[in-house]
Order: sequence, then C-alpha cells, then structure tokens
Amino acid sequence: MDTEYTVVVPDVEILSCVCGTNDNNLKLIEDYLGIPVFTRGNELSVNTDNDSLREKFRYIIDRVVDELGEGSKNGTDIIASVLNIDRKADMNSVSIAVPGAVRKVYPHTRHQAEYIQSMREKNMVFCIGAAGSGKTFLAVAEALRLLLTHKVSRIVITRPVVEAGESLGFLPGDLKDKITPYLRPLYDSMELILPKETMKRLLESELIEIAPLAYMRGRTLNNSVVILDEAQNTTREQMKMFLTRMGENSKVFVTGDETQIDLPKKVPSGLKHAVSLLEGIEEIGINRLAAEDVVRNPLVQKIVKAYENEQNEDEFFCRINKKCFSAVKRLRKTSLAGSYSYTCWILRCFR
Repeated sequence: MDTEYTVVVPDVEILSCVCGTNDNNLKLIEDYLGIPVFTRGNELSVNTDNDSLREKFRYIIDRVVDELGEGSKNGTDIIASVLNIDRKADMNSVSIAVPGAVRKVYPHTRHQAEYIQSMREKNMVFCIGAAGSGKTFLAVAEALRLLLTHKVSRIVITRPVVEAGESLGFLPGDLKDKITPYLRPLYDSMELILPKETMKRLLESELIEIAPLAYMRGRTLNNSVVILDEAQNTTREQMKMFLTRMGENSKVFVTGDETQIDLPKKVPSGLKHAVSLLEGIEEIGINRLAAEDVVRNPLVQKIVKAYENEQNEDEFFCRINKKCFSAVKRLRKTSLAGSYSYTCWILRCFR
C-alpha cells in the first residue's frame, strides 16, 4: 500500500524559503510531526497513512506558501508561528477562508487560534487585547466569511464615538461621512482581505452597514454579524443596550483594549463590567490576547509589554494599599493605639 503523501510547490524561490537554509525549516516540521519530510524536485512528501498527520503537513506547507506569496520573506518565522499553535487544534477551524479574498487568514499565535475557534463555537464573543494583537482583524475576517458563505445576510459595524461625545451633528457630511473616520481601522482590516471592488459592492448594496453606537437603540438585529469595536469606551448602559440588540441567527463580536479607556475617570467601562458579569455564562466566549500576540512591528510588542508590566505593578500596589487601609480601620476599633501610628507609616511607604 502506497503511504506517500505529496504537496507540490510550483515556485522554486518559495520552495527554497519553505525548506530554509540547510533544510532547517524542514527539520522543524519533522520535529513537530514526528516523521521525516522528503524533497524531490518541487515536491514535498511524507510517508504516512495517518490522516491527521497528512492534514497537518498540508496545512503547514499551504500556509507558508500562502504567506510567502504575499511578500513575507522569512519562512522560519512563519513556520514557528504555525508550530506555536496548540498541536490538538483542528487545523480547519484555525484558519479563515473568505470566498473571493486576496488572502487566507491564519492565526499567528495559540491565543489567536483559540479566539477563532471561540467565534466558530459561540454566538457572542468578547476579545480583550492590546493594540496590534489581531482582535479586530480576526473578527472582521470571520464576519466576512459568514457573510460571503451566506450564513448571515449582513454585517453591522459600530463603535462608541467618545471623541465626538456621541453627537455627530456638528461634523460635515452625511452619517457615513461623519462615522467613517472612527471606523477606519475596520475598513483597513477589510481591505487587507477583500479586493476593493468587492468591498465597494458590499457597502453600496448595504450588506455591510456602519453606524455609531447611539443609533443601535431600539433595533433588533436578526440574521447578522454585529461587531462592536473599541468597546472599552462604552458605558455600562451603552453596553447593556448593545448586547440586547442581538436577534435570531446572529453573532456578536465585541473587541476592546482595557488599557486604552478614553472615558471620563469616574465613568466605569462597560467592557470591564460586561466581562466580569457575563464570564460565567457558558454560551458566551471571552478571549484575552496579550503582548506576545501582537503581530505588528516587533517594537510594538515590546511597548505593549512595558505598559502591561506597569499596569500590573500599579494594580499590585493598589491591592496592597486597600489591604493597609483595611488594617488601619480594624486597628482603630481596637485598643492597640500604639500600633496605629506604625500602621500609618507602613501605609505611606506603599503610596
């Protein structure tokens, strides 16, 4: 019985990048699969009758070829990102194939793969992540897949317009002109996936609808994918209003970055409140992307990590302060008057 399984790579230059210097990339793939990889001309082969290994082998080669074809030059980095994804993940569920797209969308980290799986399995998904972690891009890609495979009839995109105080009347132009600058990141994501002509057709036919969050009130969104971006800038009331717009056969994707809240200091974030309130509901997916999931310039990853570390330190000392205040209150109710001044001194040290 012939157990050889072959993938053809037509472009010699891309094949060279797939193999790597001294076949180092093939060695990485061999270590991952646990079986040898053979080269013959423009063919890459494995000898196995295991369907799972064959599927993983094709997924790895197809993804590297796709990304190299889009202009990426480092096959080693691409393979490393593929192999970082959980070995038990279903390869078909961690890539997004949008009909008519200029590219297939792949996760670059294990957390991104889990996020994609969550969007497939749940009807409401929250994703909290830093700038450049892919939270918005992957939500847009999955929404386009659902629309263009006729699983839903439209995409509705919204976000809070904090900078304009949710009052767009003083801005020039019609509603689309007023809201477009605030939704530019979402347009950018779409343009990375679909040809401009397709994008234009979808917008003109209103299969993709854009609206400020304030315009969601009173609506029921059936047979739709609804994306709320920059959700950290919603109030509790706005978030409740938005989440209750969900209708039949709809999916809701909520994305935000808890470190970039632009609300007034005394106004709590609707995203933080919703996540803490809804985390225990099984039908709702909550995913978190961290600094290591940032896929922009490597310097951005370092910047995000530095801010995360500072925030963690602030939260740590805040907890200590609260404990110290609690201790002081308890001491004031006791006869340990001499210890009270000592406790205050400790408290000042942690400020």
